[in-house]
Amino acid sequence: MTSPTSGPPDSHSRFPGFDVTAQARHWDPVTAGVVLSRLRIPQELGFFTPAEEAAATALCDRLLGQDSDSETRIPVVVLIDERLARTETDGWRYADMPEDAQAWRDTLRYLDDDAQGQFGTAFAQCKPADQRALIQTVQDTGSGDWHGLNAARVWSLWTRYACTAFYSHPHVWNEIGFPGPAYPRGYKNPGIDGREPFEVPDARPSGDPVAEGY
Repeated sequence: MTSPTSGPPDSHSRFPGFDVTAQARHWDPVTAGVVLSRLRIPQELGFFTPAEEAAATALCDRLLGQDSDSETRIPVVVLIDERLARTETDGWRYADMPEDAQAWRDTLRYLDDDAQGQFGTAFAQCKPADQRALIQTVQDTGSGDWHGLNAARVWSLWTRYACTAFYSHPHVWNEIGFPGPAYPRGYKNPGIDGREPFEVPDARPSGDPVAEGY
């Protein structure tokens, strides 16, 4: 059971030839359905307005260092939108923050307000460097006030949702060599440097992707 939209694994990755979706036939049907659904991009979003989608896309691209023109770009905002449309949160929130869905709407609007004030255009239309500067201001504010909200709480909201969405996607699993769900098959070769027959060794084990700027 594989998805026709999974696409070929990246031959330039640290785990060349590895495609986690090839193992979908070993997953239980519910798990396979959930994971493979992340490869299908819906025609319409269920939560974000078009303006919010544009702002959220620019925000997440800057947070994750994604190139908006890249063919391997992960549709992070689509995955966040699905969560918010289903009111699927982390199960908690800071007492001084709105509910997550409202917090997303508010903070995206505040980014647009800041962009208009400093650069005369919407956040999504700003140059990437200007977008990074606006986002950096939020991080640098720490626990101080940003549009009436604790900036550190806002930073937490953005990064939690963006990172959760990014690392839930099978293409990212290919990139980090993650073999996917262990249930119901399980693993027979646990331990340091232990690999299953379908796993691929790291082609550049001594390389640090952060230091290399990937």
